[in-house]
Amino acid sequence: MMEYGLITLLCIILLILGMVGTILPVLPGLLLSLCGVLIYKFGTDSDLSMVYIWIFSILTLASMVLNYVIPAKTNRKYGGTRWGSIGSVIGTLLGMFFIPVPFGFLIGMFLGVFVGELLHDASDKKKAFNSVKGAFVGFIFGTGFNFMVGLAMFLVVLIDII
Repeated sequence: MMEYGLITLLCIILLILGMVGTILPVLPGLLLSLCGVLIYKFGTDSDLSMVYIWIFSILTLASMVLNYVIPAKTNRKYGGTRWGSIGSVIGTLLGMFFIPVPFGFLIGMFLGVFVGELLHDASDKKKAFNSVKGAFVGFIFGTGFNFMVGLAMFLVVLIDII
């Protein structure tokens, strides 16, 4: 019984860290959550349906693809260029390590998009601001999707425990 409790606690911790990771890119969000679900399914005597495992696995894979597609599409939709997309990646990485606030990665991403667009065309600040708006919209959509999938994993396991 103690082993079941420890495994279940580990799963809950992974699921919570996974949800946090959907917002903070330092953690591998949905992968942590999926690990929590898999450990719960195969490490306990749970009768959790394999349908959940397949659905959550597919959604996690879809999320990994969408995390690259959504920002690029919203950046383009708002008039951004490849320069803004590259700036976004560089800014996110620099922001995580050099801006000492909880959401430094987000500040870095927006600054990176803006600077990238200005490097592409210094005379069009409006386009650079629109590209930042596109990056923000992409971030919200991607993060929202990931958080909802992580929350669903957490709730499915929690309901199965109860």
